Amino acid sequence: MCFLKGTRIQTADGDRKIEDLAVGDLLPGFFGGIRPIQWVARYSFKRPDPTRAWVGDFLPVRIARSALGPDVPRADLCITRGHALLIDGLLVPVCNLVNGRTITLYDADGLDELEFFHIKLETHDVISAEGAPCETLVFLDENAANFAEYMRQNGPGEIEPVRCAPWAGFGRRVEAKSRFRSAVSPWIDRREKLDIIRDELEEGRAVIPRLAEVA
Repeated sequence: MCFLKGTRIQTADGDRKIEDLAVGDLLPGFFGGIRPIQWVARYSFKRPDPTRAWVGDFLPVRIARSALGPDVPRADLCITRGHALLIDGLLVPVCNLVNGRTITLYDADGLDELEFFHIKLETHDVISAEGAPCETLVFLDENAANFAEYMRQNGPGEIEPVRCAPWAGFGRRVEAKSRFRSAVSPWIDRREKLDIIRDELEEGRAVIPRLAEVA
């Protein structure tokens, strides 16, 4: 589902809210240069009972301003858990970076509806969202409200989409091993790249330098 409504995306003409983008708008990609949007997927979820809290799976992750580096992101950024950021050459899903302080689950108690949007380019790429490097859509999702519209205009798309950079996410069982590697690192450092990225964020250190505008 990815970007929460209101997220500002860098376009060739400056930053614009994602809900205002349309097919054909030009976006600078980190790998493919300036290219047109092929599809803006839309998702909308309403809370059945306003007196009850949102079910956790619907809540996006909130990355606070400057949580990743100086002015990265430039404002609070809310993306869904499986959405990846480009950090040190790796695509890292934000769920693996939650630290309970600067990267947390978004408190949506004041909202009765959550609207999400995702951007598809011709091939997978990384774009700037609130100044942070975020991936575009990889796999088509028929759960999008406007999926039929995409199919009418583009057909089924790539059979096996290729990511623009290596994926570095892990599940809960693997995360336990990662935490163990971090715990013993002062004596035996066998941490992998993602372990180090997470540890640096938890220590309040920058993992992404301030980004220049994508050319």
